[in-house]
Amino acid sequence: MQELGRLEDLPQDYRDELAQSNLVPLWPSLRAMLPPGTPRPRTVATHWPYAALRPLLMRAGELTPIEKAERRVLVLANPGHGPDSMQASAAMYLGMQLLLPGEWAPAHRHTPNAVRMVVEGEGACTTVDGERCPMERGDLILTPTGLWHEHAHEGTAPVVWLDVLDLPLVHYLEASYHVDGPRQAITQAAGDRAYAHGGIVPTPVFGRTARAYPMLRYPWAQARAALQSLAADQPALASVQITYVNPETGADAENILGFYAQMLRPGQVLRLPARSPAMVFHLIEGMADVQVQEQRFALAEADTCCAPGYTAVTLANRSADQPAFFFIADESPLHRKLGVFENRG
Repeated sequence: MQELGRLEDLPQDYRDELAQSNLVPLWPSLRAMLPPGTPRPRTVATHWPYAALRPLLMRAGELTPIEKAERRVLVLANPGHGPDSMQASAAMYLGMQLLLPGEWAPAHRHTPNAVRMVVEGEGACTTVDGERCPMERGDLILTPTGLWHEHAHEGTAPVVWLDVLDLPLVHYLEASYHVDGPRQAITQAAGDRAYAHGGIVPTPVFGRTARAYPMLRYPWAQARAALQSLAADQPALASVQITYVNPETGADAENILGFYAQMLRPGQVLRLPARSPAMVFHLIEGMADVQVQEQRFALAEADTCCAPGYTAVTLANRSADQPAFFFIADESPLHRKLGVFENRG
């Protein structure tokens, strides 16, 4: 490959004139912007053990009242992007959010899409677009772009969930903002009950809903049962996985990020292909290893880790008699929309 000229090769007076005119020569940075063969991601494989994270989150509850935080969150920052980047990958933000009994996180809406994966506790609910969504461990709750949402806790023990947002992308596009609003009234029926069975959608007087997001809560009990049924019905199936989708259209549940649940049979080792999007793995149940190139993370329940794109990942269930269940988020919908999605096998 031909070696290109360096910035240092140019005379200082010429470089000064370029700078004064807000101009930058491309050739010294061309290889960095368009590397040969494979991108050079800043995202690095990272593990966030819940056992280390949880005490710090609970202390945040003691140190900062909800009125001073609005959203009491510890951001899972990827060291490859720097501590102030608030990024787990190029397009994904992760945060562990704590709501204590009696607290209310006030209503707002914002341009980034978000989902909540409930990690522990019960008695809390998220109200989204007038629909009350109870929060139970393993539930996935959508708060898509522009929809009002708030969180309330009427239980007796802390509730924690994992936030996944496309905030880095929306912030990069200079389109990130929020609007505060009043407390919501419950005006919508529960979408998870209306769309509880695959292949069946409500059609009052032969009509279909006009709601862009007709299902906002995906209960873990239903997702877990679907995975177990799939594993039992197809014992030869290597990958027992489901995708969270819009039940009216079959498209991804949200526009930018993809969400999945994966079951590993007892003792199973599964190699995932090297695909272009970065991935986040959150262990809902069980104990499992995640290997990303030469790094191996031993995950306990509620642990989270991430892997950069274009990298093969191997999942292994450490239990010989119990399944392991992952929640996975990735950037596939965005990559497909941009036309850059690749599966290198």
